[in-house]
Amino acid sequence: MRFTSQTSSDGVTEQLFTLSFTFGEIPGVLWTPDSAAGARPLILMGHGGGQHKKAPGIVARARRFAAECGFAVAAVDAPAHGDRPRNEEHHRVIAQMRTRMQTGGEVAPVLAEFHTLLAGQSVPEWRAVLDAVQELDHVGAGPVGYWGMSLGCGLGVPFIAAEPRIRAAVLGLNGAETSAEAAAQITVPLEFLVQWDDERVPRAASLALFDLFASAEKTLHANPGKHAEVPMFELDSSLRFFARHLS
Repeated sequence: MRFTSQTSSDGVTEQLFTLSFTFGEIPGVLWTPDSAAGARPLILMGHGGGQHKKAPGIVARARRFAAECGFAVAAVDAPAHGDRPRNEEHHRVIAQMRTRMQTGGEVAPVLAEFHTLLAGQSVPEWRAVLDAVQELDHVGAGPVGYWGMSLGCGLGVPFIAAEPRIRAAVLGLNGAETSAEAAAQITVPLEFLVQWDDERVPRAASLALFDLFASAEKTLHANPGKHAEVPMFELDSSLRFFARHLS
Protein backbone atom coordinates (compact mmCIF):
# COMPACT_ATOMS: atom_id res chain seq x y z
CA MET A 1 0.00 0.00 0.00
CA ARG A 2 1.34 3.41 -1.00
CA PHE A 3 -0.16 6.64 0.38
CA THR A 4 -0.22 9.49 -2.13
CA SER A 5 -1.74 12.35 -0.11
CA GLN A 6 -3.04 13.25 3.34
CA THR A 7 -5.40 16.00 4.49
CA SER A 8 -7.26 16.74 7.70
CA SER A 9 -10.42 18.71 8.54
CA ASP A 10 -13.03 18.72 11.31
CA GLY A 11 -11.20 16.03 13.25
CA VAL A 12 -10.96 13.52 10.40
CA THR A 13 -7.82 12.57 8.46
CA GLU A 14 -8.19 11.51 4.82
CA GLN A 15 -5.43 9.50 3.11
CA LEU A 16 -5.47 8.56 -0.58
CA PHE A 17 -3.67 5.32 -1.42
CA THR A 18 -2.96 2.84 -4.18
CA LEU A 19 -2.54 -0.88 -3.67
CA SER A 20 -0.78 -3.04 -6.25
CA PHE A 21 -2.68 -6.24 -7.01
CA THR A 22 -3.07 -8.94 -9.66
CA PHE A 23 -5.43 -6.87 -11.81
CA GLY A 24 -3.38 -3.66 -11.50
CA GLU A 25 -3.37 -0.82 -9.01
CA ILE A 26 -6.42 -0.32 -6.78
CA PRO A 27 -7.05 3.37 -5.95
CA GLY A 28 -8.56 3.93 -2.52
CA VAL A 29 -9.09 6.32 0.35
CA LEU A 30 -8.88 5.84 4.12
CA TRP A 31 -10.58 8.04 6.71
CA THR A 32 -9.60 7.91 10.40
CA PRO A 33 -10.03 10.19 13.40
CA ASP A 34 -7.18 12.69 13.73
CA SER A 35 -4.28 11.29 15.78
CA ALA A 36 -5.80 7.81 15.67
CA ALA A 37 -3.64 5.19 17.38
CA GLY A 38 -4.24 1.51 17.99
CA ALA A 39 -6.86 -0.93 16.71
CA ARG A 40 -10.39 0.25 15.97
CA PRO A 41 -13.48 -0.93 14.06
CA LEU A 42 -13.19 -0.64 10.29
CA ILE A 43 -16.01 -0.01 7.81
CA LEU A 44 -15.47 -0.94 4.15
CA MET A 45 -17.73 1.10 1.86
CA GLY A 46 -18.83 0.07 -1.62
CA HIS A 47 -20.01 2.89 -3.91
CA GLY A 48 -22.89 2.76 -6.37
CA GLY A 49 -22.75 2.18 -10.12
CA GLY A 50 -21.24 5.06 -12.08
CA GLN A 51 -19.76 6.52 -8.88
CA HIS A 52 -16.32 6.30 -7.30
CA LYS A 53 -14.47 6.13 -3.97
CA LYS A 54 -15.03 9.81 -3.18
CA ALA A 55 -18.64 10.19 -4.30
CA PRO A 56 -20.38 12.75 -2.05
CA GLY A 57 -22.53 10.15 -0.30
CA ILE A 58 -19.51 7.97 0.46
CA VAL A 59 -17.51 10.90 1.85
CA ALA A 60 -20.38 12.18 4.01
CA ARG A 61 -20.97 8.77 5.57
CA ALA A 62 -17.28 8.00 6.02
CA ARG A 63 -16.59 11.26 7.79
CA ARG A 64 -19.45 10.72 10.23
CA PHE A 65 -18.34 7.15 10.95
CA ALA A 66 -14.86 8.44 11.75
CA ALA A 67 -15.82 11.60 13.64
CA GLU A 68 -18.77 10.29 15.67
CA CYS A 69 -17.84 6.63 16.20
CA GLY A 70 -14.03 6.67 16.03
CA PHE A 71 -14.08 4.15 13.20
CA ALA A 72 -11.65 3.78 10.32
CA VAL A 73 -13.35 3.77 6.91
CA ALA A 74 -11.95 2.58 3.57
CA ALA A 75 -13.39 2.91 0.08
CA VAL A 76 -11.92 1.92 -3.28
CA ASP A 77 -12.84 2.45 -6.91
CA ALA A 78 -14.69 -0.63 -8.09
CA PRO A 79 -13.44 -2.23 -11.33
CA ALA A 80 -14.36 -0.07 -14.36
CA HIS A 81 -15.15 2.91 -12.09
CA GLY A 82 -13.39 6.08 -10.97
CA ASP A 83 -9.71 5.91 -11.85
CA ARG A 84 -9.93 2.28 -12.99
CA PRO A 85 -9.72 1.36 -16.72
CA ARG A 86 -12.59 -0.27 -18.62
CA ASN A 87 -12.25 -3.13 -21.07
CA GLU A 88 -14.44 -3.91 -24.10
CA GLU A 89 -16.81 -6.10 -22.08
CA HIS A 90 -17.33 -3.31 -19.52
CA HIS A 91 -18.13 -0.84 -22.32
CA ARG A 92 -20.58 -3.26 -23.96
CA VAL A 93 -22.62 -3.90 -20.81
CA ILE A 94 -22.60 -0.24 -19.75
CA ALA A 95 -23.83 0.85 -23.21
CA GLN A 96 -26.60 -1.76 -23.10
CA MET A 97 -27.65 -0.60 -19.63
CA ARG A 98 -27.79 3.06 -20.67
CA THR A 99 -29.85 2.21 -23.74
CA ARG A 100 -32.44 0.38 -21.66
CA MET A 101 -32.62 3.24 -19.16
CA GLN A 102 -33.24 5.72 -22.00
CA THR A 103 -35.83 3.59 -23.79
CA GLY A 104 -37.69 2.32 -20.74
CA GLY A 105 -36.47 -1.25 -21.15
CA GLU A 106 -35.92 -3.71 -18.30
CA VAL A 107 -32.67 -2.74 -16.58
CA ALA A 108 -32.43 -5.36 -13.81
CA PRO A 109 -31.06 -8.25 -15.94
CA VAL A 110 -28.29 -6.07 -17.36
CA LEU A 111 -27.43 -4.75 -13.88
CA ALA A 112 -27.19 -8.33 -12.66
CA GLU A 113 -24.89 -9.25 -15.57
CA PHE A 114 -22.66 -6.24 -14.87
CA HIS A 115 -22.41 -6.93 -11.14
CA THR A 116 -21.58 -10.58 -11.77
CA LEU A 117 -18.90 -9.54 -14.27
CA LEU A 118 -17.24 -7.22 -11.76
CA ALA A 119 -17.60 -9.42 -8.67
CA GLY A 120 -15.06 -11.98 -9.87
CA GLN A 121 -12.44 -9.24 -9.75
CA SER A 122 -13.68 -7.16 -6.82
CA VAL A 123 -13.96 -9.93 -4.20
CA PRO A 124 -10.23 -10.81 -4.14
CA GLU A 125 -9.40 -7.10 -4.41
CA TRP A 126 -11.48 -6.24 -1.34
CA ARG A 127 -9.80 -9.04 0.61
CA ALA A 128 -6.36 -7.67 -0.35
CA VAL A 129 -7.40 -4.14 0.68
CA LEU A 130 -8.69 -5.44 4.01
CA ASP A 131 -5.39 -7.26 4.64
CA ALA A 132 -3.37 -4.13 3.87
CA VAL A 133 -5.50 -1.69 5.87
CA GLN A 134 -5.56 -3.89 8.97
CA GLU A 135 -1.75 -3.94 8.98
CA LEU A 136 -1.70 -0.17 9.62
CA ASP A 137 -0.93 0.82 13.21
CA HIS A 138 -3.80 3.32 13.36
CA VAL A 139 -6.37 0.78 12.10
CA GLY A 140 -5.29 -2.64 13.32
CA ALA A 141 -7.20 -5.92 13.31
CA GLY A 142 -10.41 -4.71 14.94
CA PRO A 143 -13.96 -5.78 14.00
CA VAL A 144 -15.00 -5.11 10.39
CA GLY A 145 -18.29 -3.99 8.87
CA TYR A 146 -19.40 -3.47 5.27
CA TRP A 147 -21.70 -0.79 3.82
CA GLY A 148 -22.82 -0.89 0.19
CA MET A 149 -25.80 0.23 -1.89
CA SER A 150 -26.69 -0.70 -5.48
CA LEU A 151 -23.40 -1.82 -7.11
CA GLY A 152 -21.85 -1.71 -3.63
CA CYS A 153 -24.41 -4.29 -2.56
CA GLY A 154 -24.05 -6.41 -5.69
CA LEU A 155 -20.30 -6.69 -5.14
CA GLY A 156 -20.59 -6.73 -1.36
CA VAL A 157 -22.79 -9.82 -1.04
CA PRO A 158 -20.25 -12.28 -2.55
CA PHE A 159 -17.44 -10.52 -0.66
CA ILE A 160 -19.20 -10.83 2.70
CA ALA A 161 -20.02 -14.48 1.97
CA ALA A 162 -16.32 -15.15 1.28
CA GLU A 163 -14.80 -13.06 4.08
CA PRO A 164 -15.21 -14.29 7.70
CA ARG A 165 -13.82 -11.04 9.15
CA ILE A 166 -17.01 -9.14 8.26
CA ARG A 167 -19.18 -9.01 11.39
CA ALA A 168 -22.09 -6.78 10.29
CA ALA A 169 -23.36 -5.18 7.08
CA VAL A 170 -25.68 -2.50 5.74
CA LEU A 171 -26.80 -3.34 2.20
CA GLY A 172 -29.58 -2.43 -0.22
CA LEU A 173 -30.87 -1.22 -3.58
CA ASN A 174 -30.16 -4.55 -5.25
CA GLY A 175 -31.99 -7.73 -6.17
CA ALA A 176 -31.67 -11.47 -5.95
CA GLU A 177 -30.61 -11.97 -9.60
CA THR A 178 -27.01 -11.01 -8.89
CA SER A 179 -25.99 -13.09 -5.91
CA ALA A 180 -28.67 -15.44 -4.61
CA GLU A 181 -26.26 -18.27 -3.80
CA ALA A 182 -23.88 -15.99 -1.90
CA ALA A 183 -26.72 -14.28 -0.01
CA ALA A 184 -27.84 -17.62 1.40
CA GLN A 185 -24.38 -18.01 2.98
CA ILE A 186 -24.50 -14.72 4.90
CA THR A 187 -25.30 -15.01 8.60
CA VAL A 188 -23.98 -11.73 10.05
CA PRO A 189 -26.35 -9.05 11.44
CA LEU A 190 -27.79 -7.12 8.54
CA GLU A 191 -29.69 -3.93 7.77
CA PHE A 192 -31.21 -3.88 4.27
CA LEU A 193 -32.60 -0.83 2.44
CA VAL A 194 -35.31 -0.89 -0.21
CA GLN A 195 -36.68 2.07 -2.17
CA TRP A 196 -40.34 1.19 -2.69
CA ASP A 197 -40.57 2.95 -6.06
CA ASP A 198 -37.12 1.91 -7.36
CA GLU A 199 -37.07 2.28 -11.15
CA ARG A 200 -33.93 0.14 -11.58
CA VAL A 201 -34.40 -2.78 -9.19
CA PRO A 202 -37.89 -4.34 -9.06
CA ARG A 203 -39.35 -4.33 -5.56
CA ALA A 204 -39.96 -8.08 -5.72
CA ALA A 205 -36.30 -8.72 -6.52
CA SER A 206 -35.15 -6.64 -3.55
CA LEU A 207 -37.52 -8.40 -1.18
CA ALA A 208 -36.41 -11.77 -2.57
CA LEU A 209 -32.79 -10.91 -1.82
CA PHE A 210 -33.65 -9.88 1.73
CA ASP A 211 -35.49 -13.16 2.21
CA LEU A 212 -32.44 -15.16 1.05
CA PHE A 213 -30.06 -13.85 3.72
CA ALA A 214 -29.54 -16.48 6.41
CA SER A 215 -28.88 -13.92 9.16
CA ALA A 216 -30.72 -14.51 12.43
CA GLU A 217 -30.77 -10.72 12.88
CA LYS A 218 -31.82 -8.86 9.75
CA THR A 219 -33.92 -5.72 9.44
CA LEU A 220 -35.71 -4.39 6.35
CA HIS A 221 -35.91 -0.61 5.90
CA ALA A 222 -38.35 0.33 3.13
CA ASN A 223 -38.84 3.98 2.13
CA PRO A 224 -40.93 5.58 -0.61
CA GLY A 225 -38.99 7.03 -3.50
CA LYS A 226 -36.82 6.10 -6.44
CA HIS A 227 -33.43 4.38 -6.56
CA ALA A 228 -31.33 7.44 -5.65
CA GLU A 229 -33.76 8.90 -3.09
CA VAL A 230 -32.64 7.10 0.08
CA PRO A 231 -33.53 9.40 3.01
CA MET A 232 -30.58 10.91 4.87
CA PHE A 233 -31.96 9.64 8.19
CA GLU A 234 -30.91 6.16 7.09
CA LEU A 235 -27.34 7.32 7.77
CA ASP A 236 -28.24 7.83 11.43
CA SER A 237 -29.61 4.29 11.49
CA SER A 238 -26.39 2.93 9.94
CA LEU A 239 -24.32 4.72 12.59
CA ARG A 240 -26.37 3.17 15.39
CA PHE A 241 -26.28 -0.26 13.73
CA PHE A 242 -22.50 -0.39 13.35
CA ALA A 243 -21.90 1.12 16.80
CA ARG A 244 -24.08 -1.62 18.28
CA HIS A 245 -22.33 -4.48 16.48
CA LEU A 246 -18.72 -3.31 16.18
CA SER A 247 -17.99 -1.08 19.19
